[in-house]
Amino acid sequence: MSEELQLHEQGEKIFVSIRLRPLQDKARNRICDWECANNDTIVFKNSLPERSMFPAAYTFDRVFDSESNTIQVYEEGAKHIALSVLEGINSSIFAYGQTSSGKTYTMRGITEYAVSDIYDCIERQEERDFVVKFCAMEIYNEAVRDLLSPDSYPLRVLDDPERGTVVEKLTEVVLRDRDHLHELLTICEAQRQIGETALNETSSRSHQILRLTIESSAREYAGAGNSSILAASVNFVDLAGSERASQTSAAGTRLKEGCHINRSLLTLGTVIRKLSKGRTGHVPYRDSKLTRILQNALGGNARTAIICTMSPERIHVEQSRNTLLFAKCAREVRTNAQVNLIMSDKALVKQLQRELARLEKEMRSLGSASVKGDTAGVLREKEKLIGQ
Repeated sequence: MSEELQLHEQGEKIFVSIRLRPLQDKARNRICDWECANNDTIVFKNSLPERSMFPAAYTFDRVFDSESNTIQVYEEGAKHIALSVLEGINSSIFAYGQTSSGKTYTMRGITEYAVSDIYDCIERQEERDFVVKFCAMEIYNEAVRDLLSPDSYPLRVLDDPERGTVVEKLTEVVLRDRDHLHELLTICEAQRQIGETALNETSSRSHQILRLTIESSAREYAGAGNSSILAASVNFVDLAGSERASQTSAAGTRLKEGCHINRSLLTLGTVIRKLSKGRTGHVPYRDSKLTRILQNALGGNARTAIICTMSPERIHVEQSRNTLLFAKCAREVRTNAQVNLIMSDKALVKQLQRELARLEKEMRSLGSASVKGDTAGVLREKEKLIGQ
């Protein structure tokens, strides 16, 4: 087995959930094709044509029916991933699905519950000091915008040899408390690009990435400079919805937005399919700003959960199947999350000093053994001479 495939086998799979949206008032009389058979299976409840290429049932880590509330989705589908950030492990939560299927509603709730739990945990951990930072961006028409800045100019995406892919000049704020974060989230919501389509009066026209970075160190060493620091980030990713122009009646600006959205989601789907097969061959992360920025979350050093939202109506059956196909592939993707430990300068010097002392001891030991070996050889030569 190749080294790449071995790594693929050793990683942790992406945790994939499905959330079935309730019928909206205007759709009460429409035919529904999907229902949840149990907690992990969603089924196509109407008969399939003979020799249909589509399965009748799909199984995932968790399936939520239309009666499930957002806190249940968070508790069972995202919480364990989101709170990994407190242990120094990068994590990401995605909401994926067609337009008007409830992604933004779901992700807004999950972000709120996760933030509350994170701060509750921080306040309970009296033995550690925490620094929490926040940044936010959107990808609109393949341009990256800072949601915390009044300026709307696009930001460059760069490759940093140490930090990986970074967004240049992205605002990062050190948070005072949870109320400060809620203020910033309100700003982000107001800044994000939305627009009206035939399917959704407030359709998100961009991909949004909210990022919390948490650094913590043991309080007994605070200020002493000799402690190690746990540092990790959690991303809350609300993807714009895939859409068909024939259903959204998009034209002009909305049509252009839809084309960019679909193109970036197509790249995301391609990346997921490639990764689901074990990372063999080229993975086109760089074909989209979205996949480039989230490369780590998709197949690198992170734990990841994806919540796929679906509309149950028959008129959306093709989009729903596409969502399920994406989710099925995503469930086969493995990431390789690790604890991110940063050593302070003094701690690093101490570690290097200990390593140097150990190596010097080994060298002295080897040198002593070498001298003993040489002495024994000389004595043997003397014995030979005497014997002659």
